[in-house]
Amino acid sequence: MYRTNNYVQKMVLTALFAGMGFVLSSVVWFPNMAPFQHFINVLAAVFVGPYWGFLAALITGSLRMLLGGRTILAIVGAIFGAFLSGFLYKKSGRKLYMAVIGEMIGTGIISALVAYPVMTGLYGMDLQSPFFYIPAFLPSSAMGAFLGVLVLTGLKRAGVLRRMLDKINHQ
Repeated sequence: MYRTNNYVQKMVLTALFAGMGFVLSSVVWFPNMAPFQHFINVLAAVFVGPYWGFLAALITGSLRMLLGGRTILAIVGAIFGAFLSGFLYKKSGRKLYMAVIGEMIGTGIISALVAYPVMTGLYGMDLQSPFFYIPAFLPSSAMGAFLGVLVLTGLKRAGVLRRMLDKINHQ
């Protein structure tokens, strides 16, 4: 019974994170930057882990691309950071700074490098360098990750974070 409830809770949280990511990224958007997507990636890393976080980022990016008129960068720019953030957070023994590092490396560097062949191949863009997107992706991922840390730190200081995580993970 616990396993089924845990699965359903993570599925519902993933849907909530995807919805929040779509709404926040659609409302607050800067050219080539979506810091609230990265904010959601860090929250998802802590609450649901790397695989569910990846799914939330994929859904959010797909919604942003399909409904918001964004390019495929909305997907490419989110999924690697979401996965790596959750993966490093989990493998480090749940150290929050590793979720931030994972988000910044995953989105700020890996996604930025993957975006180059995607944009040149699919969209025919004439980008000068494979490093073209790093100056936009890295600050956006850092800003969003630190916003996530602020919220999680506030929850921790209020004594709520541990109870929430225990409830989700049935520990």
